Amino acid sequence: MNNGNICVSVCTANGGELSGQIKKAEEFADVIEVRFDCMEPQDIVPSFALLDSVKPVLLTFRPKEHGGNADVNLPGRIGFWMTFVRDGVPDEEKIWFDNEPDLANILQWLPGCTVIRSFHDFSGVPDDLDALFDTLSAKGDVVKIACSVDTITNAIPIWKLLERARSEQKLYIPIAMGEAGKWTRILGLAHGAFMTYASLDAGSETAPGQITARDMADIYRVKELDENTGVYGIVGGNTGYSVSPFMHNAAFRSQKMNAVFVPLQVSDLDEFMLRMVKPDTREVELNFKGFSVTNPHKRSIMRHLDFIDETAAAIGAVNTVKIEDGKFYGYNTDAPGFIEPLINRFGDLKGARVAIFGAGGAARACIYALKQEGSDLTLIARDPQKAKKLSGEFDIRFHHLTTGRRLPASAFDIIVNATPLGTAGDLENESIVTAEQFNGVRLVYDLIYNPPETRLMREATAANVPVIGGLEMLIAQGARQFKIWTGLDAPLREMSGGVRSRLGL
Repeated sequence: MNNGNICVSVCTANGGELSGQIKKAEEFADVIEVRFDCMEPQDIVPSFALLDSVKPVLLTFRPKEHGGNADVNLPGRIGFWMTFVRDGVPDEEKIWFDNEPDLANILQWLPGCTVIRSFHDFSGVPDDLDALFDTLSAKGDVVKIACSVDTITNAIPIWKLLERARSEQKLYIPIAMGEAGKWTRILGLAHGAFMTYASLDAGSETAPGQITARDMADIYRVKELDENTGVYGIVGGNTGYSVSPFMHNAAFRSQKMNAVFVPLQVSDLDEFMLRMVKPDTREVELNFKGFSVTNPHKRSIMRHLDFIDETAAAIGAVNTVKIEDGKFYGYNTDAPGFIEPLINRFGDLKGARVAIFGAGGAARACIYALKQEGSDLTLIARDPQKAKKLSGEFDIRFHHLTTGRRLPASAFDIIVNATPLGTAGDLENESIVTAEQFNGVRLVYDLIYNPPETRLMREATAANVPVIGGLEMLIAQGARQFKIWTGLDAPLREMSGGVRSRLGL
């Protein structure tokens, strides 16, 4: 448990909707931010009378030059705030103010007013954050520094100011904006941050990387975390699509564990391990206990491990890391997680003709598991150098798939998609095989779980071919991860429910 606040941002262009949104935000908010810079100009002044809430209301009027929405010059901003400076504040405990640094020596707030002195940089992290902190904290205001980061380690300087703020007994809000900075939003309160920001709903975010208030409170349980919380996370090149946090946090919650699972978007794995994880070199103390590892790091993580189990070593890829007593242990739960649903659905796999599309870490796990079952395998991929190496390691056939040349799926009993084709986003409408190519195929297995029904699965259904989606593998391998990390049997119902709720199933 911690003493921090969840601030829910309300951003509406229509002043008539403000009261309803404030009321909705009260469910999860400790503080409600009203973004007047989102509002139509004619609605701003009439909305002053609507700032009624059982929670403190933070007023923000951020101009475009500071990353906001208001097309207003400095005199216009001063005029907005003078309404409150001149006329006073009806309740200083209930009305708070967000001001940019350039207003510090212009507006004189009465003693007792809560002022957040906020700095935003959407281009990156400034070089001299200590000097910036001095400027922002000079009048004793709450300091907020929010900067965009494109890789996880860029957030370290913003985070490290928490140590200084604690030592100087100053109130500080560290925000690294973007997917790579989400961990600062989730873990901030546990490490002494005064506040973290959340959106009212999905789609109403007021800054990159903002998480919904419901997810912050119910999924990540940010108010319940502390410096002793065990931190787990998904380490990947793109964590924005992952539903693993909803699966593992549901498990932690059901077991009443002081643990949290967070997205860790990592572009440079070596730098991440060096600066944030390894005991002898890390610059931050986050109490990492384990990782789920996804593309493109399943093989490169292996050079950082002290122990690799037999299955992971045979596959040549690790998707699960346990951290214990400063040592790093690697496992692969993809292989058993993949094969269990397949045997349950298909039966005996000995001699089954299987085509595996893809040559990454997931494909390696599939090949290993199927080889153990005695299947007849063909690897199909577009990268001949990578695929030839993989097929040589496992002594299986390789077919080079070039643009415009598709292998007839009728040559196989089972089709496995271990490529990104079909993943939510830019590749969502892609498919490795089309309906007319499924003649004779008995089963299609798509490892993608978001979306839960991919185009490949729809093509297979159109051809009356049974399908297995990636959700079954996700939950099966996740259950094994939970066991490795905690020693406890996984709460499968809660894990499945967390994923399915997130995906709207």
